[in-house]
Amino acid sequence: MKMISKISKLVLALVCVGSSVFAQSLEDARKAIDAEQYQKAKSMLKNLTVTQGTKDENFFYLGWVYILQDYTDSAKTVFNKGIAVNPKSALNYAGLGVAAFADKDRATATTNFNQATSLAGKNSKPYAYVGRGYLAAPVNDRVAPADAEAAIAILSKAKALNPKDVDVLLALGDAYRTQSKNTEALSNYQAALSIDPKLAGAKVATGVIWKFANNFEMSETEFKAALAIDPNYGPAYREWAETDVRWALSDPKVASVKVKEATDQYRKYLALTDMSEESQLRYADFLVYSGDWKTLQTVATELAKTSKNLKVQRYLMYSSTENKDYPAAIAAGNTWITKAEPKRIIARDYLYLGRAQIASAQDSLGIGSLQKAYALDTTQADVYSEIGKSLFAQKKYEKAGDAYRTYLSKSRKGTLNDYLREGMSYYFAFDANKPDTTLLTKADSAFSYISQKATTPVAPVILYRAYVADSKDADRNNIKGLAKPYYEQYIQVVGAKPSLTDSEKKTLAAAYAYLGTYYEYKEKDDAKAAQNFTKARETDPTNKQAVSYFSRKGGASKGK
Repeated sequence: MKMISKISKLVLALVCVGSSVFAQSLEDARKAIDAEQYQKAKSMLKNLTVTQGTKDENFFYLGWVYILQDYTDSAKTVFNKGIAVNPKSALNYAGLGVAAFADKDRATATTNFNQATSLAGKNSKPYAYVGRGYLAAPVNDRVAPADAEAAIAILSKAKALNPKDVDVLLALGDAYRTQSKNTEALSNYQAALSIDPKLAGAKVATGVIWKFANNFEMSETEFKAALAIDPNYGPAYREWAETDVRWALSDPKVASVKVKEATDQYRKYLALTDMSEESQLRYADFLVYSGDWKTLQTVATELAKTSKNLKVQRYLMYSSTENKDYPAAIAAGNTWITKAEPKRIIARDYLYLGRAQIASAQDSLGIGSLQKAYALDTTQADVYSEIGKSLFAQKKYEKAGDAYRTYLSKSRKGTLNDYLREGMSYYFAFDANKPDTTLLTKADSAFSYISQKATTPVAPVILYRAYVADSKDADRNNIKGLAKPYYEQYIQVVGAKPSLTDSEKKTLAAAYAYLGTYYEYKEKDDAKAAQNFTKARETDPTNKQAVSYFSRKGGASKGK
């Protein structure tokens, strides 16, 4: 707030020129906010809080800019000043509620939202911002359904109070859009346009709906329509840029062209803002969205030289991890997580830090970070796949199996390969010297699932089921033949191949050797034993069991 004294002196000098200079300043400030020209808006509003210091609205909109820039503490300070000016300021109570909601303090948010609506009377504006407040704290870029429903409920009340409040209509459209209720969203955007045909924001919002429907041509049409209304409306270029990125991801044929167009559109957006630090941070957000990690690391590295905003460290962590610059990622991640307010830490932060730590052989720290990511957001069950991979590499097989089992039970993305990894983990965890058959049961359960779901026999799975059964039947003096059907199936599947790899020859020979042992000791059928050991030796002359068998038989014939 050091700027206030300087602004005050400037204002005093200008007052003599005439107070009419500021007659439209609040409306101009609101237009600047809508155009995402936040520095310009803040400058105007700081002036207004001095020249028109008795109007609580001025404080509210200044606080709202801070909300949009993620400076909730500054926002609270300004909202409280607005309430000091007018203790019945419904708008500023709405603002306090939004700040609390963004800080994940739901109880305080609810108290302030209730106060705002009780003071609002028939004024729909506070309701509009309460509604926007419920949309202000998405988790991993998704608004929770319950929050969206709360927004829709309060905004519907506002619409009933004043059906012609375009702020309410736009907010209601946005609330419906977060839940993919596009028909309802479009209805509200169109209602806003019927009231104010020059509402560029409604055109942009309509374009966003088409973007998520992957109708990119219609999106472009809406963005162009917005720019026809106001050629300097920056958000149209920003959304156009994000649409081009989505287009590139959806259609590889136009990917390179659309990524270039996206960058060009975003530069136009930046040119229409104030090129402030906040604008560059929004550019960094776009680079995260577009996956341009190389550029992001360059931008974040430059910002870190002058910016005191800790969020820069988050960008450095993300981009450095993606660019495999793990020391830089860990340094930035530790700075962000240890110095940022805990309420600002999200699951994705621990996810990236954990990946960088694991890639740097700091496995225990990395696993801990990934577990923290899951604790913050249980939808991030995929971290357990990464945890399993790390534990397996460390030969902590039982824990690896548990991690894969957790992943498969909680994630919808699990594949048959993940079941294979789970089974292998439990199988390798089995120690014949300290037999724990529950591990073998867990392993076989995973392998069995693959056998049931696979459309064709999977040779490695059959082989592992044989290994599991063989481990349960380790006493060669009292062999039961538990692995026999699996080895026979393996021979049928692999033996039918026109050519074999060296690895397949060894495992096929081992399968024949098992059958030879079974017939020799269990069935006492020397002919079949000799036949299978012969096939084992023919497939792999180095097979120890076959070599031992023929040595014991005194150089017996090759099965003839």
